[in-house]
Amino acid sequence: MRDTQITPLLSIACLVVLWIVAAFLTADPQILPQPWDLLPRFRQELASGDLQRNLGVTLLRVMWAFALAMVLGSVIGLSMGRSVAINRWLDPWLVIFLNLPALVLIVLCYLWIGLTEAAAITAVTLNKIPNVATILREGGRALNPDLDAMAQVYRLPWRTRLRHVILPQLAPFIAAAARSGLSLIWKIVLVVEFLGRSSGVGFQIHLYFQLFDVAMVLVYAFSFIAVMLLVEWLVLQPWERQVRSWRTA
Repeated sequence: MRDTQITPLLSIACLVVLWIVAAFLTADPQILPQPWDLLPRFRQELASGDLQRNLGVTLLRVMWAFALAMVLGSVIGLSMGRSVAINRWLDPWLVIFLNLPALVLIVLCYLWIGLTEAAAITAVTLNKIPNVATILREGGRALNPDLDAMAQVYRLPWRTRLRHVILPQLAPFIAAAARSGLSLIWKIVLVVEFLGRSSGVGFQIHLYFQLFDVAMVLVYAFSFIAVMLLVEWLVLQPWERQVRSWRTA
């Protein structure tokens, strides 16, 4: 247990050492500043409130798109996994949207809906729904028919069947979709903000990209990465271990 806690920290420490060596070899802080050179800029953004405000805006967009994609993708995927007819109809759609570049969907949403918050969240949601649906389709196919038959024999109410029969079996698939979905969604949100929003981490990165300010680009990038890593380590990984525990009990 101790090794599993120390290893990630050592891995991150090695990455920081590589960064320091690369910055030393570059010898130009305008191209790649040292890690400690970012601290004054970070404190400046923190003191002004700009960092917290833009992080909050981006996280709100991530949460909206994540929730919508998980709900819609789960319904579509489970329907496809449980019904051969629905799978035949929707499988070509799924293949098309899985292979459609994210940038195309983002641009089309902005052109059709406008440079609005609704367009931004719609673009991110549409990019994630196919991935969730693909994972949950396999979950629907993996449902144990014997447990379903038992629930019918005992005439369990729909809600009871969903809670005690279906969801425990789907939980590992939902957890996998959530973990992969969050990592994909926050990257797409930054692209959406980069292209067409006036707030958020992606917008700030775009702003400092135009100013060729590498340090500020790194400050916002690493700040958001740190937040998403905390969500991953403190929420998603413990939840995934919990939902998988019944398989190893």
